[in-house]
Amino acid sequence: MSAEQVPIASALDTSSLSSQSSALPLWDRISQWASENKAVVYSVAGIAVVVTGVGVVYYRSDTRMGSRDSGAEEKKRASKKERRKAKKEKEKEQTQAQPEATAEQGSQQRAATVEPDILEDLPQIDPSTVESLSDQERKEYASKLKVAGNKAYGDKSYNDAIDLYGKAILCKPDPIFYSNRAACYNALGNWDKVVEDTTAAIALDSEYVKALNRRANAYEHLEKFSEALLDYTASCIIDAFRNEQSAQSVERLLKKVAEAKGKAILDGKEKKLPSPTFVTNYLQSFRPRPRPDGLGEEAGLDENSGKGQMRAGLAAMEKKTGEGYDTASTAFDKALELRDLGEHEAFAYNMRGTFRYLRGENADALKDLDRSVEIQPSLTQSYIKRASMHLELGNRDGAAQDFEKAMEQKQDDPDIYYHRAQLHFILAEFAEAAKDYQKSIDLDKDFIFSHIQLGVTQYKMGSIASSMATFRRCIKNFDKTPDVYNYYGELLLDQQKYSEAIEKFETAVEMEKQTKPLCMNVLPLINKALALFQWKQDFQEAEKLCQKALIIDPECDIAVATMAQLLLQQGKVTEALKYFERAAELSRTEGEIVNALSYAEATRTQLEVQEKYPRLASRLQGMGGQLGAPGMR
Repeated sequence: MSAEQVPIASALDTSSLSSQSSALPLWDRISQWASENKAVVYSVAGIAVVVTGVGVVYYRSDTRMGSRDSGAEEKKRASKKERRKAKKEKEKEQTQAQPEATAEQGSQQRAATVEPDILEDLPQIDPSTVESLSDQERKEYASKLKVAGNKAYGDKSYNDAIDLYGKAILCKPDPIFYSNRAACYNALGNWDKVVEDTTAAIALDSEYVKALNRRANAYEHLEKFSEALLDYTASCIIDAFRNEQSAQSVERLLKKVAEAKGKAILDGKEKKLPSPTFVTNYLQSFRPRPRPDGLGEEAGLDENSGKGQMRAGLAAMEKKTGEGYDTASTAFDKALELRDLGEHEAFAYNMRGTFRYLRGENADALKDLDRSVEIQPSLTQSYIKRASMHLELGNRDGAAQDFEKAMEQKQDDPDIYYHRAQLHFILAEFAEAAKDYQKSIDLDKDFIFSHIQLGVTQYKMGSIASSMATFRRCIKNFDKTPDVYNYYGELLLDQQKYSEAIEKFETAVEMEKQTKPLCMNVLPLINKALALFQWKQDFQEAEKLCQKALIIDPECDIAVATMAQLLLQQGKVTEALKYFERAAELSRTEGEIVNALSYAEATRTQLEVQEKYPRLASRLQGMGGQLGAPGMR
C-alpha cells in the first residue's frame, strides 16, 4: 500500500450481487538450521514460524490459489516493496479496516454519479412491506439500495448509508451488504457493530476475505487479540498468502498476544531458580576460585552465624544440584539477615545478588551488587556480574562502564576479558569478541570456556579451519572435559557431519555420567536428539532422549521446547501446545517468555483453524506439504 490516503470508496465491496497464512546457543542453532532447511519449523496459516533471539521469523508459502480478488492482488504484489517501505503503522490499521476495492469500484462510482437524485427514487422498505415483494422485486430493490448506500458512504453520510444497507439486507441478506454496513460502523469507530455485521457476512460466506480482515481489525481495536489473530490467519489461507498486509498482521498479532500473556505470566510468576543446567552453566562462566579465607571447612563457625551460613551456602553450591542451589540461595539470604560478616560482607552481597539475578529479581540483584562494590571496589566479579545484568536489561552502556571500572581495579583479571567478549559476541561484534577471548586465554590458559568460545567465535566469523583447529587443540588439552565434545559436536552438526557430531555428543554424555551422575548437563542429550531428527527423522529416538533429559532436569526449558518441536513435526499439535506453554512457564525473562508464547499462540491458532474452518485446515495441510518439511502441519 502506498503512503497516499486510501480513497473512501475503496472501503466498500462493489462486486456484483452474484459474487461470493550460550556458546552457540542451542535455541539460536535450532532456529538457524530451521531457516536453512525448513524442517524444525511448523506452519500456522501456511506460515512457517521460527522463534529466534530477535523475534518471530516467517517463511511464507509460494503456493498460489484462486481468489475472488486475484486481479487486484496481483497488482498489489507487483508494488509490494514500495508499499512495505512507505506505509506507517496508522496507515496499516486504516488498510486493515478498509481493504482495497474490487475491480468493479469504478462502475459503482459511475452509477452513483449517473443518478444524483437516486435517493428520491428509492422504494419504501420496512419489515412489513418487504413481505409483499416478489423475489425479482427484492433483488432489484436491494441493488438500488446498495448503490444508494455506496453513494452515501462516499459522501461520508455514514448513518444514511447504514440505514440504506439495512433496507437492502431486508430485501436480500447478502454478505456484501453486511460487510459494507460494517465499513460504515468502522468509520464511526463502533467496533462491536463491525464485529456483529462482519460475523453475519462470514456466516453467509465463510471465505469472504474482506469481511474477515474487517472483523479482525475490529477485534484488534477491542483488544481481543486472539480472535483477531484467528481471523487474519483464516484470511491468509483463503488468499493463498498473497496479501502482504494480512501476513504482517498475523506477525503483529502473534507478538501482541504473546506480550499480553507474557506480562501476565511474569507478574504472577513465582520467583525461583531456573533449572540446575542453567544455574550451573551460569556459575561456571566464572573461573573457579578457592573459598575466601575463614570460610573453609576447617574454620570453627557457628552455623547460625552470618559466616556459618556463607560457608553452608558455598558447600551446597558445590553439589551442582537443584536442591543444592536452593539451599545455597536460602543460606546467602540468611547470612545477610544474621550480619556479623566482617571482611566477607561484600562477598555476601555478591552471592545474594547472584542468586537473586538467577531468580529473576533483577532490581534487588542490582542493589546487592551496588552495595558489594561500594564496600569492596576491588571485588571485580561484582562489576562483571552487574555488567551482565545491565546487558540483559538492554543497558549496553552500563555494561561497558562496569567492565571499565573492573579493569581500573584489576587489569589482569581474565574474567573481565571473558565476559566482555560475551558482550561483544551477543552484539555480533565477533572480531572484538575474539580479541577478548584470546586475552582471557593469555592471562589464564586453563579456563576451558575461553577456548570453547574462541572456537565458536571463529566459526561465526567464517574462519572454519581456524575454529576446527581450536577445538582439536581443546580436545588434546582438555580431553576429560565433556563441554569440549558437546560444543565441538554442535559445530559438526551445523556442517551436517551427522555421524561425527553424534559421536562427540555420546562422548560428552558418557563423561557427564561418570563425573556428575546426579547433576549431569543434559545439553548433549538434547543435541543428540536434534542430530538424529535432522539426519534420519528418527522421532522415536529423539523423543526418548528429550524425555531422558527431562527426567534428569525437569525444568530445563531447552529440553521442553525441543520436545514441543518434535511433537509438532509429527502432527501432535495438542501435545506440542502443552510443551510450548510449559516452556513459557520455565522462562526467566520477559523476552524468553514472549518467544515461547509466540510458538504456543501460533500452535493454538493452528488448532483453532482446524476446528473452526475444517475446509481451510485441509487446504493448509496441502500448503504445508509444499514447504518440504516432513510431517509439516
